Amino acid sequence: MATEGLGLEMTELRLGLPGGGGGEKKEKKRVLLDILGGDDGGGGKNRNTGVAVGWPPVCSYRKRAIIKMYVKVSMDGAPFLRKIDINGFKGYSDFIRALENLFGLGDECEYTPIYEDKDGDWMLVGDVPWEMFTETCKRLRMKKRV
Repeated sequence: MATEGLGLEMTELRLGLPGGGGGEKKEKKRVLLDILGGDDGGGGKNRNTGVAVGWPPVCSYRKRAIIKMYVKVSMDGAPFLRKIDINGFKGYSDFIRALENLFGLGDECEYTPIYEDKDGDWMLVGDVPWEMFTETCKRLRMKKRV
């Protein structure tokens, strides 16, 4: 290479951790096969290869607590959609109040909230227990009463 004596070794791009030597040492880096117990890994053969786990591990109850489930909400006669996090509410009363505030509806609301479940059926909001509603709701619609 024509650039060898120009002192450009410091600007050479390499993969690895920062400060991991400037190229003076040729040490073997750990590769994915070493971690998972591949044939090239030397001591990696005795490792557990069943599951690759992310870090930090998150307990299942915490996963459910931090999952946000945004659902699209449409309203008859409105040219726009909104999104609302249905896991952010404790029950139907807070949820219905939030829907009314979202679309600026008054006390005499002439709209009925309906939702589409996982099977594609449209149902009235409030017909099933709250937990079942949060698990099966795909989208919401504020339907004008006839």
